[in-house]
Amino acid sequence: MQVDLQGKVALVTGAGRGIGRAIADRFAANGARVIYSDMDGAAASEAAAQSIQGLALHLDVSDPESVRQGIDSVMESQGRLDILVNNAGINTLHHRVNIDRFPLEEWDRIVRVDLTGLFLMSQAAAVPMLAQGSGRIINIASVVGLVPLRLQSAFVAAKGGVVNLTRSMALELGSQGVLVNGIAPGSILTEGTRQLFYGEEGKFRDSVTTLLAHIPLGRPGTVEEVAHAALFLAAPESSYINGHILTVDGGWTAGYLREF
Repeated sequence: MQVDLQGKVALVTGAGRGIGRAIADRFAANGARVIYSDMDGAAASEAAAQSIQGLALHLDVSDPESVRQGIDSVMESQGRLDILVNNAGINTLHHRVNIDRFPLEEWDRIVRVDLTGLFLMSQAAAVPMLAQGSGRIINIASVVGLVPLRLQSAFVAAKGGVVNLTRSMALELGSQGVLVNGIAPGSILTEGTRQLFYGEEGKFRDSVTTLLAHIPLGRPGTVEEVAHAALFLAAPESSYINGHILTVDGGWTAGYLREF
């Protein structure tokens, strides 16, 4: 898929690896000037250095001052911001337990990044976008924000918040030229999911068969497949799409695959 993003400036959070990097690479390949931002500054620098036209930015989405400085830096160096992809997010590896045993500090850690961080980035990016009368905000949610899973209460709540925050922002900003949409990936093959599910030493390796049984396509998705969805939402031609959550899940949320 090729679209014309020439002259556009895009900022992608969590772009040092995985889905964020794939999205940033795809935007750059289609002509955008891309800011690869990540809490891991070294990963951001490495990804940007290998990009067609990328710049690195060390940014912590959960820190209001880091967010402010990051947006200010983009505006000072580029003069505009056309696309924001809120991709940065975390989940828990060690606390897959019922809510009655879920640690408050783990709840706070996940919600601070996955939901509050997205709010802070969107709030800061909306200012220059509204001033120029145009922009795209693309939020990376999750299928668990649409169809909750057990044992991940903080992640489920945060991603459910992302889904409705996306819709709320679309209502508020759309009339002023800033379109807001989301993507809800299903099980995507990344380094993180490899460690959890798909690697030989994956912590939840025994659950893979059960997991894939819920997906009509019978496989995990790739980061490139999510990146193409983001490119579609960023395309100039997608100018009448606002407040939409695009699932990239192999059919996970379409309904029950197995008969009862």
